[in-house]
Amino acid sequence: MSIIEAILQGILQGLTEFLPVSSSGHLSLFQHFTGLDGEGAVTMTIVFHLGTLAAVFAAFWDKIKKLIFEAFRMLKDIFTGKFKWKTMNPERRMIMMIIVSILPLFGFYIFRDFFERLSSDSDIIVEGIAFLYTSALLFMSMKYGKGSKTAGETTVPAALTIGVFQGIALVPGISRSGSTISAALFTGMKREDAVEYSFILGIPVILAGAVVKLGEASSAEISANFVPLLVGFVVSAIAGYFAIRLIKMLVVNDKFHVFAWYTLALGIAVIGLGLYEKLGGVRILIG
Repeated sequence: MSIIEAILQGILQGLTEFLPVSSSGHLSLFQHFTGLDGEGAVTMTIVFHLGTLAAVFAAFWDKIKKLIFEAFRMLKDIFTGKFKWKTMNPERRMIMMIIVSILPLFGFYIFRDFFERLSSDSDIIVEGIAFLYTSALLFMSMKYGKGSKTAGETTVPAALTIGVFQGIALVPGISRSGSTISAALFTGMKREDAVEYSFILGIPVILAGAVVKLGEASSAEISANFVPLLVGFVVSAIAGYFAIRLIKMLVVNDKFHVFAWYTLALGIAVIGLGLYEKLGGVRILIG
């Protein structure tokens, strides 16, 4: 992969990871139309995710710092027998609910190979259908997501609901941020808190996925692509930071619907291109 391609994919990853339009779906389309399939493309994707992880820390550092300190205090209370579920403060409750939201992913992990095949095969119709699902989800969240709860008031059923929606978002074309923000809104969470919960929830998920994938990649492959990997990491981090600021502004100002219309149009277009490739027996390649 060239540095230019790394920059383009880094910008794409950084923007689409947080905007509710599906980073995996867009990267899958990019790799499909440029021919960048295979293990090398997967490795680059993981590095881009690490870049966006850095963006989350930069954008929510004040909140993340509070959660980290509270996590250490909670561990101390657990080991000294002072931990009480009913008297948890908002930060401690948010930590526990994030853990609960992660639990459903273990069930979806069983089908990990299936989800990976969807993102690496030559058929983009699945991505098109997934974009339409994302669009429908965003439209519904605009209509029914008008809550007043904070992230620190999340209940176990609400956290599990968010976790299930996050698991479904493993399908390329279904937005993780769009799914978790929408699910949080469905459970009655305030808009700004839904965004915060969604992005902080993504930290352990993205990190765990990156560790597993990078462990599978060969050291030779990483060494050969070190410069593009580094460039992609930096670019995705910068693009991700600005995307977070944009999504926070749009959600608070009730402009979430622009992404619903975008994914609707994109889904229709992708399905059309996919059918053209399938029926015509050709693959569209750019470059």
